[in-house]
Amino acid sequence: MKKMISHLAMLAGLAAMAAASPVLAKPLDLSKGADALTAMRKVQCSTKDSKPVVYHWSGRAYSRVPGEPDKHLFNVEGMNVRQCVTINDPVKGPGFRMVSRELMFYLDPKTGEALTTWKNPWTGKTVDVIHVANDPVNMPPMFATDAAGKPFSLNARVQNGRVFMASEIPLFYKNPLAGDYQTFVGNHYHAMEIFDFAADEADLLDPKKSEASPIVAWVRVAEWLPWMEMSGRSGLMVVNATGQTVAGIDALPPVIREQIKANYPEYAAPPPVDDKRPNETSWTYFKKVLDRKAAAAK
Repeated sequence: MKKMISHLAMLAGLAAMAAASPVLAKPLDLSKGADALTAMRKVQCSTKDSKPVVYHWSGRAYSRVPGEPDKHLFNVEGMNVRQCVTINDPVKGPGFRMVSRELMFYLDPKTGEALTTWKNPWTGKTVDVIHVANDPVNMPPMFATDAAGKPFSLNARVQNGRVFMASEIPLFYKNPLAGDYQTFVGNHYHAMEIFDFAADEADLLDPKKSEASPIVAWVRVAEWLPWMEMSGRSGLMVVNATGQTVAGIDALPPVIREQIKANYPEYAAPPPVDDKRPNETSWTYFKKVLDRKAAAAK
């Protein structure tokens, strides 16, 4: 009898321990729309609402002109500060919205200093350098399903403990500097942005972790920057950079931190999550700079 009581007591104790133990959460399943969306959010920002996340990237910019060797024009150092917020749609289900602003500086390839002027090797003219200062750079809302009920799909490949996500973004739209008749005479803005993200499988698929600490490779194939004053010369630019999320603004390289402190203090934090402004691009920003200079000259 005593042995039976002891055995029952032991079973009761084990049952109590099992009940008190935390239930292991299942890993995210990338074949499911809601889980794939969570993974995307962990790459883009954080599953915690209004949690600032900072991306940093570093790379080089080259020219590509028919009939001549490529030139190493600049080094680049860039950052993007962002945050996400949860949203819900009665048809599409749960989702999120990301808001951000970003800087990228063109550096002297020899000294590593942010350029203020640049001597154009094709024209011989010295021009003012206009760095990237895009505010905002917001993403459209993303949901677990689309309006037709199709689940969100993440273009991901899992291999050897890592998850790889490739994204090519062809760009072809009216150039804000080229006038009203581009459909007839051309001059549309034409570029390609390529983003390749990677993250540890364990981090990305762990539902208890709010971020995935991703790395990113970024390639941009585009027309000459307007401030270079190339006047329609043939050729294009290729920018190649790599980066990752970092601990915050203080973890950025000195050249970026110094510029933020001196010239771009608003870039120490992301825009508000309800930001409704249209997105800024290098070309729309350059147009604003030109318009301000023209207004000041009157």
